[in-house]
Amino acid sequence: MSDKIQPIGKKNPNLPFHPAVRAGDFIFVSGQVAKDENGNMCAGNIEEETRWTIESVRRILALEGAELSDIVKMTVFIEDARNFGRYNKIFAEYFPAGVLARTTVEARAVIECKIEMDAIAYKPEA
Repeated sequence: MSDKIQPIGKKNPNLPFHPAVRAGDFIFVSGQVAKDENGNMCAGNIEEETRWTIESVRRILALEGAELSDIVKMTVFIEDARNFGRYNKIFAEYFPAGVLARTTVEARAVIECKIEMDAIAYKPEA
């Protein structure tokens, strides 16, 4: 691994990647699902899982002093496209100005969840 790429967060010993990595001024957040602050999976309706998932992304960014407003690109995988409007309403609460690029696709996760998100944030190194 290049010394210019730094891991962020505690790596799950059962998975071959970190929650995020910093590469220069960019932070790449791995796919996050609905988890609480202790890393426990949270099951709920699409609105609840959307909130928990965005909060998971927020917690990882905070480890590098970044915020949701630093996100420049987000990819969202939603289990059922019929829930798009409900998820989108919650997403808009977190990103009211909508100043980011986003892709949303319908896809089933490899674990039991309704939504997964990854993100790229721009946060210049201090």
